Amino acid sequence: MKKRACLFALLPLFVLCCCGCEGIFGGIYDKPVRSSEYGFIEINDDNSGTIHIDATSYARWTYIRLKGKTTDTSNVLKGEMAPAEWDFALHRYDVRTNGGSAFETECVSLEQLREQGVPATALFIPDTLSRVAIDMSGMMDGNILYDTCLLNPVLSRWMDVNTSTMPPVYTMSGRPYILRLADGSRAALHFTGFTDASGAKGYITIRYIYPF
Repeated sequence: MKKRACLFALLPLFVLCCCGCEGIFGGIYDKPVRSSEYGFIEINDDNSGTIHIDATSYARWTYIRLKGKTTDTSNVLKGEMAPAEWDFALHRYDVRTNGGSAFETECVSLEQLREQGVPATALFIPDTLSRVAIDMSGMMDGNILYDTCLLNPVLSRWMDVNTSTMPPVYTMSGRPYILRLADGSRAALHFTGFTDASGAKGYITIRYIYPF
């Protein structure tokens, strides 16, 4: 996966640079400004709103249920399971669906997407089996614990982390995505931020329209 390419090759350089950079993974050396506002922090009358997620932990998945406007979490290192009902979930910058599929639009905002609608030729891609890091505590010794799970390759494109340079370069796609849920309903998702007020990474802001 591109997000984690070159990690082991860059470990010696990381050791030399970690004192002066934000860290190869945001949140390790950043100094976060804690927020008590997580979950669905804005719900509007036009089916739109804003979700704020603390995705700083590598061991934690955050599950979002659009239908009930709720969020829940599980810690994979503690063996915690996913909740009974959820629509999509975040692990750091990785995204998976609950039996859904996704399409990347060419729009730059939800407002533009609402005007143009979903193309009739839109190809929705389901989740695929992937690997994610769930424990980075042994990173400096080259000992990283991974888990195998389903991820959605389209939704996970919202963020590209290029670790071929120090510090890494974080680039958001800027594109809204269409999530087709397992029941056939659709949601529009636009990832608009990944830092808190101090610039610490892993705090994700998502604007949504559901149903779309």
